Amino acid sequence: MEEKNTVSLTKVIEKFSLEAIYLPKLPDDIEITCSRVNRPGLQFVGFYDHYEQARIQIIGKVENLFLAQLEPEERRRRVEDFFRSKPVSVIVTSSIEIDPTTAQAAEKYDVPLLRTSERTSEFMAALISYLNVMLGPRITRHGVLVEVYGEGILLLGDSGVGKSETAIELVKRGHRLIADDAVEIKRVSATTLVGQAPALIRHYVELRGIGIVDVRRLFGMGAVKETEKIDLVINLENWQQGKMYDRLGLESETVDILGINVPSITLPVCPGRNLSVVIEVAAMNNRQKRMGYNTAEEFNKRLMESMGLQ
Repeated sequence: MEEKNTVSLTKVIEKFSLEAIYLPKLPDDIEITCSRVNRPGLQFVGFYDHYEQARIQIIGKVENLFLAQLEPEERRRRVEDFFRSKPVSVIVTSSIEIDPTTAQAAEKYDVPLLRTSERTSEFMAALISYLNVMLGPRITRHGVLVEVYGEGILLLGDSGVGKSETAIELVKRGHRLIADDAVEIKRVSATTLVGQAPALIRHYVELRGIGIVDVRRLFGMGAVKETEKIDLVINLENWQQGKMYDRLGLESETVDILGINVPSITLPVCPGRNLSVVIEVAAMNNRQKRMGYNTAEEFNKRLMESMGLQ
């Protein structure tokens, strides 16, 4: 089930070292719910169609120069109209001196007014990236997330199929654990998913017959990682006699997670099969595909040429 998220204004202030010009209440009580931001140039000329007050508003040099050219009474009216719309927060960039009219309107309508020394474009890019991570849609999946040769591998499968044991074997082979049992997945862009473990069980793995083990303490800091993008989903299932499993790799399967199609494969589990080695090969093969080389397609092409069909 997809979860809705918020981030407090306090975290934004701390993240970007913002100067508080005016705060109507504790910033912990002010919640940001929208990852998009806005420069209110159109609003200062009176256009409020499609205006979202949930967006953080950014006032840069252009907006400031426009207001400065207006007559004092006209400037006061337009600034008041803007703050009357009750934006969630207003941030002034480039250490611009705050006009008394702006400060008074912020206090009058109880709108947080902040300032940063960063230039507008750089600050907006960093703020949007941060809000996308903090506010992106997210779900929690039962599974294991590991990093193998730089690839984020999400292991899924029924309880008891061997996901945690495989993760420990991969850690012993030099790879890293991100999450066991529960994986929090966030969509941080139109093409990227990032997974992490819930804080309570971070770095822990449950092994049947042994219990809970702390991977960080047993194997060292190099064996764990806080977050990792998800590049490949591997479904582990018990071997089913008679079922046809992909043996060439020509068919590309994907699974939809939060609207993003992630490459997916199914690995049958049976006694004597070294899953950790197979997953290492799957990770390298997936990386090779992303770099533009598909072994299955190349082999099929050579086969067709040898048969004179191409």
